[in-house]
Order: sequence, then structure tokens, then C-alpha cells
Amino acid sequence: MVKKLFFLIFLSTSAVYTFAQTTATQTKTSIKDQKKQERKERINKQIKLEEEGALVYSKQSAFAFKLNTDGWGAFYEHGKYKTITNTGLWWLEMGEHKSPKEEKVTTGQNIGNGFILLGNPYIYGKRNNFYFLKAGIGSQKLIGGKGNKNGVAVSAIYGGGIIAGYLKPYYISVKDSVTGNPTDIKYTDATAVQFLDPDPTRVLGASGFTKGFGEGKFVPGAHARLAMRFDYGRYNEFLSALEVGVNAEYYTKKMPIMANNPEKQFFFNGYIAIEFGKRK
Repeated sequence: MVKKLFFLIFLSTSAVYTFAQTTATQTKTSIKDQKKQERKERINKQIKLEEEGALVYSKQSAFAFKLNTDGWGAFYEHGKYKTITNTGLWWLEMGEHKSPKEEKVTTGQNIGNGFILLGNPYIYGKRNNFYFLKAGIGSQKLIGGKGNKNGVAVSAIYGGGIIAGYLKPYYISVKDSVTGNPTDIKYTDATAVQFLDPDPTRVLGASGFTKGFGEGKFVPGAHARLAMRFDYGRYNEFLSALEVGVNAEYYTKKMPIMANNPEKQFFFNGYIAIEFGKRK
């Protein structure tokens, strides 16, 4: 009797164990099949969106070179896909602002026998080179998708962030009035007359590019960006675009670029940029 009881318990336990194993296997198979189906539906949805001209990706990165109405710039931009029409952006940009009053002057020294020794051209009246570094966040809003893989997607770009302006003293080389030897000077109250001498024969030319970097100062500020981007590259693979927009920058101090010209804290310019990148 006891043996029969143990045998029945054994059979019951085995049956329960087998049933549990079978159920677990079926559950795992069901979950696996469900994930496959969801993945298939997601892929089909992406294919459909691509055929309709939407930009479908998880992230994108781009490099660009800008020509501003008052200088130049270059930036790196990273984007993260949020929705079909919205991408979150952050970017880093560096460049230089120039004054519309800048004009290069060619220098020359008469060395006799009808020969003139040409010096480095310099910018008359320039006080500082004005460089900048920006960090910003914003959004890319899709306005019109690609009609096909060879079409153009149109997006609005907007955002802003912080900026650091860097003023590097601009040096020129002149003849010392006492020794006659070359000497480098920058614009100060004491050197203003010599620095602004309109006679190019008394100026040897611009000093080296690196001259004055150790004397520069940073000025913080804020910036905003608004643009339209025309993306003609193949979506989901490469980003190739033309961007046209405007920049606005405000600094905590006035930024002197040229002597005898008003100093400004607020800068507003237009730009055009060529961009290249990838999407994943």
C-alpha cells in the first residue's frame, strides 16, 4: 500500500513538473514570437515612412562650415530622434567675427636702386581679433519630408545657449623711432598715434598670427540661432544639407574690434552653411 502511494506521488510530481516545463517553454516561445512580430511591424512602419519621405533614424551627427556676414564659423552638431517631425539637437561652434571696416594695407620699404621690399599686409586700425566658442541646445522641426530618396527635406532649426568671446590683441610691426629696429606694438593710448599712422612706409606689416594670444581675455555671453535646413542627402545613411539662417549674440562687455569705431555688445548676422554627416 505504501509503495503504491509513493508511486502515485511520484507520477503526480512528474506530471506537474512536465506540465510546468511545457508551459514555461510555450511562454518563452510566445514571448519570442511576439518580439519578432513587433520588430517586423516596426521595420514595416519605418519602410512605409521612408517611402512617404520621412526622416527615420535614432541619431545623427554633422560637421559644417559657415560663412557669416561678419566672419566665419565651423561647428559640430549631434541630434537625437524624438518623433517623426522633431529631433533634439546640441552643438559646439567656433569662429571669428570681423568688422565691415576692415581693409588690408600693403606695406613696402624702399631699399634703394628702385627696389621695394614688401612686408606682410596688415589691417589698418584693427585693435583685436575677435574669436568665439559656442555651446547650444535646440530642435530640428521637419516641415516637409522627401518626396522620394532623391528629394529634399526641409527643416526649421532653432535654439540657443552660452558663448565665450575671446579678444586677442592685434599687433603690427613698426620701425622704432629711436633705434630704427623693428618692434611689435598693439593699440593703446600711448601707441595710438604710431599705430594709426596712415603712411604704410612706416609700418613693416602685421606681426605673427600667434602674437598676443597669451594676452587675450574671455568675455561670456548668450546666443540664439534660427535657420532653415535643406537636406538633399539619402536619409538613414548620410546627411548632406545646405543651411541658411541668422545668429544673435549678446556679450556682458563691449567687444572692441577696430579703433575709432563704436564698440558693440550685441551682434546679429546672417549665414550660409554646408553640412555633412551620418545617421544611424
